[in-house]
Formats: sequence, structure tokens, C-alpha cells
Amino acid sequence: MADIEMKSEDKPQDAEKPKQEPKPVPPSPTAEIKSNVALIERAVATLEPRFTMRVLRTLTALRKRLDDAVLRDAVEEIYPRDSSTKKSLLSWLPAASTADHSMDVDGIPAPSKVTSEPVPECEVYLRLLILLHLLTSSNTYGKAMELAQDTVTKMQALNRRSMDPIAAKVWYAVERTYELAGELADARPIFLAAQRTSALRHDDETQASLINRLLRSYLHYSLYDQADKLVSKTTFPASASNSQFARYHYYLGRIKVVQLNYTAAHTNLQQAIRRAPPAKVAPGFYQAVHKLSVVVELLMGDIPERSLFRHPVLEKAMSAYYDIVTAVRTGSLSQFQATLSKHAALFEADKTYTLIGRLRQNVIKTGIRRLSLSYSRISLRDICVKLHLDSEEDAEYIVGKAIRDGVIDGRIVHEKGWMECGGQKGGYGPEVAEVFQRRIGYCLELHNQSVKAMRYPLNAHRKELAAAEGAREREKELAKQVQEGGGDLDDDEGPLGEGF
Repeated sequence: MADIEMKSEDKPQDAEKPKQEPKPVPPSPTAEIKSNVALIERAVATLEPRFTMRVLRTLTALRKRLDDAVLRDAVEEIYPRDSSTKKSLLSWLPAASTADHSMDVDGIPAPSKVTSEPVPECEVYLRLLILLHLLTSSNTYGKAMELAQDTVTKMQALNRRSMDPIAAKVWYAVERTYELAGELADARPIFLAAQRTSALRHDDETQASLINRLLRSYLHYSLYDQADKLVSKTTFPASASNSQFARYHYYLGRIKVVQLNYTAAHTNLQQAIRRAPPAKVAPGFYQAVHKLSVVVELLMGDIPERSLFRHPVLEKAMSAYYDIVTAVRTGSLSQFQATLSKHAALFEADKTYTLIGRLRQNVIKTGIRRLSLSYSRISLRDICVKLHLDSEEDAEYIVGKAIRDGVIDGRIVHEKGWMECGGQKGGYGPEVAEVFQRRIGYCLELHNQSVKAMRYPLNAHRKELAAAEGAREREKELAKQVQEGGGDLDDDEGPLGEGF
């Protein structure tokens, strides 16, 4: 049987390569602002705050694309020609140059004429965008301060509940304006009055924002007692967003670490890290929380993992803290003092200098622990030399305190002037159960917080109730029809005939 030659079918090359769909062109900033205004009007008309929250989620990316021309064009296209609100908004922006008036761009249709005035929430939203744009330059801080004060007065005069989500963002911009102008203490009475009002109105988002604004103001001036009283007298809303919760836990961590409550501080900082935005979205906050968290872990006697300092966002910012961790881990007091003096300016800017100064005792304890593992008996003079202490009396006092705190197992022989070290402790005991209990409690708390942070459709339970009520109505109608039609079935022979 002769072989049959198989003919290869030539497949077109276009079929092998998948067709790549063109990426959608992102809208211009002006078009995005107009769509956000439409969403805000829809939220006010339907009483659905989720549309407003959708607008506010785009605020971080939108504020980086703003300029005078974009804001001016947006106001021109949103408001009618003879609108007083339009004139008020344009007064905060520089006038357009003659080149901008004469510029004609091909391919862009002329904006349609607007006849109706948008809702007041749209005006406050545009004021927020203008205020954030003015804060990008130090030359416009004075105009930003005037706009902030005027916006606060207008919000309080309007007193609309549909404006509350936007007002929470406005308060952040107002606080930032006062801080950049160096007048943050002057804004504190305004924040306190607004916080009381929001608590009475059950405005959770605004209340959470104002509590964080007040805590930031107190901690900026190192008023830790007032900040602690504010935390004890107020209740942070459970329905606040993750970003507000992250800031709140960070401020709580700073308060607790000053009060020497390192366990509570570490717990709050871990919550702040977990609730914070991704590192590339908010690198500044991510670095600040991790800097404080590393110091708290060292004060608790733990050593942070090395992989933390290799993170792309943290590697450069936390190089000084890595040197501190190395000094504490090795127990070298001379290296610790040299690192502290070298990076003193950075630690003071991060407001961790005094906390790192507390680590001196931890460095000494670590050095004593290493010596107790290396020697069964060592003189106090050698301890003084190896740890760079001032005198043997200091060494005796520090060793005695370490023995009393359970850092090392040994005793001091005063007559001969040395320290005798005992054997190493085993890895079993009643403290193991406590460690496991803490881990289990942390996992349970993490599960509960994750369930609370999940997003559910708004008013989904109402649909289930309506469906259940409709099913009950249909059952009642069916039962009524059976009851009413039961007698007719006995009398009516129908088409079956007399035999049936």
C-alpha cells in the first residue's frame, strides 16, 4: 500500500495571533468632573449615597490632573451663563489669558448650553477641587485659607444631609490648609464645634474625619493628654471607611506608646497597617506607620523581620531604623549611640527620637543576655568593658535588674564580684499557652474585622423582604381560589361525561 502524502493546511497568520483590543482612552479631567457632577445630582435625586462615594473614590487620582484651565472649563460647562454661583467659583481662579480664549482645538465639539442650576452639593464638590488645587503652591495659601473659611460657612448654612460625605473630605482639606499656613491650633475650636454637631446628627463619616483632624492637631503640638481625653470621651463610628480607621489606629498607637502601653500600641499599629491603602497609593502613611511599628517592636523586646526593610517603598526610608535594629540585635551600646547621634535629625523629624532613646536599656539587656549564653561565669568588670558602661556599680545594678525581670537566669556573687549564669530555659511551660491564646485572639479579631469591612449591596434585605411578602400573597390568593372553587368542582361535570 503506497504511502499517502498528508497535505499541510496553511493557516492564516491572523488566526494564530489573538486580536488585541485597543485600550479605552481615559476621559479628560474636565469630562471626568462633569460625569462626577452628574453622579452627585443622581445621588441627591435618588437619596443613594453610594453614587457620591463613587465620586469621592476618584478624588485622589483626579486631584493630580487638575490645573487652572481644567477647573475653569469645568465650571463654565456645568453652570449656566448668568449663574451667580459660577461667578463665585471663577473668582477663586485666575482669569484666563487671551491665548486661552483664542485657542481652538479641532475635533472637540462645543459644549452644550446648560439651562438648569446644579444642586448645592455640586458647588461644594467644585470648591473642594479648587481648594485642593490651591494647596499645591505656597503662593496661593492665603487664597486657600479664604476659600476654606468661606466653604465652611456655606456648608453650615446649607445644612443638607446629602452633603455629608463631601463635607467629610472638605474638613480634611480645611485642616490641611490651616496646617500648611502654620495656624493649625486656630482651627481646633472650629473642629470641636463641628464634631459635636456631627455627633448629634449621627453623621458617621464626618464625625470620623473630625476626630482624626482633632487627634492630628493635638499630636502635632505634643498634647498627648488632651488627645487621650478626646479618645476616652468620644466613640469612633463603626461604619467609618477603612482610610479613616487606619488614621485613627495610627494616632491611637502614637498615644499608647508614649503612655508605655506597648502592647496596645503594637495592636493599633498592626490594625493601621492592615486597613491602610496599598503602599504605592499612600507611601508616606505606609512609611510612617512602619517606622513607629519597628520602634514599638524593639521596645517590646522583639526583632522585626529582615524582609520588612527590603520592601521597595520602605528600603530607602527605613535605612536608619535598620541600623538601630542591628545595634539592638547585637547588643552593641557603642554602635547604638553612634547610630542615634548620626540620624538624630531624621528621628526628631519622625518624632521617634525620645522613643528610640528608651531602647538603651533594651540594648544593654540584649548584651547581657548574649554574655549569659556565652559565659557560665563572668566578672562585673568584664561586663562593664564589653557593654561600654561607666562603672562596675552600673553594671551590677543593670545585671540585678535583668535577673529580677527574668531576662537572664543567674545570680550575682558580691563577695567575688562576678555573675554566675544558670542553664537555658526550656521551650515549654505555662507561658506557651498564653502565647497561643494571644495568637488565637488576634486571628478571631482579624476575622471579625474582615467580615465588618466587606461591602454588601445597599438595601439588599428589602428585596428579600419584598420577595417573601410577594410569595405569601401568592399563597393566600391560591388558597382563596381553591376554597372558592371547591364547591363548583362537585357540581360541574365538565367535558368528562356522566361516567366520571
